[in-house]
Amino acid sequence: MTPGAPNLLVARDAIAACSAIDSGTQFDLVYLDPPYGVGTKMTARLEKGQRRGRRQAASGPTAYSDERSVDGLVSMLRDVTIAVRDRMSQGALLCLHLDHRAVHDAKVALDGVFGKSAFAGELVWVPGNGGRGRGFSVTHQTILLFARRGTEKKLVRWRMDHPQLREPYASTSLAMHFKTRDEHGRLYRERTIGSRTYRYYADEGRRLGSVWSDIPAMAANTPLRSEGTGYPTQKPQRLLERIVLLASDAGDTVADLMCGSGTTLVAAAMHGRRFVGADESSLAVKTAAKRLDAASIPYLAIA
Repeated sequence: MTPGAPNLLVARDAIAACSAIDSGTQFDLVYLDPPYGVGTKMTARLEKGQRRGRRQAASGPTAYSDERSVDGLVSMLRDVTIAVRDRMSQGALLCLHLDHRAVHDAKVALDGVFGKSAFAGELVWVPGNGGRGRGFSVTHQTILLFARRGTEKKLVRWRMDHPQLREPYASTSLAMHFKTRDEHGRLYRERTIGSRTYRYYADEGRRLGSVWSDIPAMAANTPLRSEGTGYPTQKPQRLLERIVLLASDAGDTVADLMCGSGTTLVAAAMHGRRFVGADESSLAVKTAAKRLDAASIPYLAIA
């Protein structure tokens, strides 16, 4: 996106949104949180007494349809990611957020779109609200990571030094290894690898791994409800802030073309990134716009 270009909120599906925006706009980070293949309509909670999630008697209005089969969903994602790939900048990263229903099929499909060598890894999010019944319980979701092409994978931004991208050291590690203090009283340990010595400070924590279990889901923790919009499958803002900080720089353009309640757009704007948001659901666009307006975040709406 050219300097000074506005944030965009597009009331169209992902493929149509890619065609609607200026041809010079490129995405430096893309986050997609599509339907998961649940097999029903998903509803919002806009009034007291309504229920969000899978359609039932007490549900609120329909937010979007999640009635495709896994094969149908993966076919749609293949078409979407082809359109998105052509908008990605050199060194851009695509993050596709799914659960166990379709993630493996989607991985194979995206290998075909980007090339197997473009696969940059995966993040496992443990939201803490998965069912634990008698059968096998799935308590995590997966975010697949792809570069635009394999030759650009080394150019993908991967910023690990921000405080939000670190976690505390385990108590056993602190007790065993961090026994020395510097002139300011900070505990540290040193490790020599080859001819170089590295110093690690206890209060900085360690870099995050690929499993994130420290960010609860929206409905799993009462303090998070203040940011809730009632939109189904809304992700916590802290999760999207972490992704934005991890894989983009200030001034970059972050795209979420299935933006739902607008969490990615808010996270991007809060950290000095421009955004391109889009959704085919009129309720999603209305919810995202209301949220952006409440935060005094400027944007240009495109119908």
